[in-house]
Amino acid sequence: MKQKKTRVIIADDHALLRESMRDLLDRQEDIEVVGEACDGEEAIRLSYELKPDIAVMDIVMPRLNGIEASKEIKKISPGTAIIILTAYDDPQYVMGLLEAGAAGYLLKSARGRDVVAAIRAVRAGESVLHPSIIAMLLKRAMGMPTEQNRPKGKETLTDREIEVLELAAKGMSNKEIAEKLSVTVRTVKAHISNVFAKMDVASRTEAILKAVREGWLELDKAPTGIDSD
Repeated sequence: MKQKKTRVIIADDHALLRESMRDLLDRQEDIEVVGEACDGEEAIRLSYELKPDIAVMDIVMPRLNGIEASKEIKKISPGTAIIILTAYDDPQYVMGLLEAGAAGYLLKSARGRDVVAAIRAVRAGESVLHPSIIAMLLKRAMGMPTEQNRPKGKETLTDREIEVLELAAKGMSNKEIAEKLSVTVRTVKAHISNVFAKMDVASRTEAILKAVREGWLELDKAPTGIDSD
């Protein structure tokens, strides 16, 4: 059976960059560009109308910037994962992007193949962040108040799904999780897909952050990506 294509929208105020990225992505057999936006408000409208799998979005755009647009997109289309394009890699800046709902980020200096790889990784339930970034994200999330407005929570996940989520929070890839649990990568992907559906998220980053905010993951289960020496 033919694999379903990943539906993508591109949001950037530079027409040349949008055209170049569309050309790159449309040449991939498993990716389809379904829309382009020149500002944050248009990105929100397209996300509402098209419900894309992934939005690749610039930060600096007219009318509404990428961070604010990301927050709105996650409200109206939680199944859309957001990959941010940015010129900055300051850790505190990156934290703001991720807390706004982004699945990950790419520097604007990234090569075309890096963008393609990131899209595929997010769709496969993989992380596109360095373990040290995940570690900082979790530590910051630990200090946030636990969300109380969702009566259904951890009890909706199976024990194995929780275990997979805990291992994902340690920065393990799907392959590493499969080896740890003595199952196939396909089985791990199925568990992650179920976690996403139950938690109403679209990426591993969102699932981990939400689990921490709701108290499902403990601090000692956080990744060890930050060196202690």
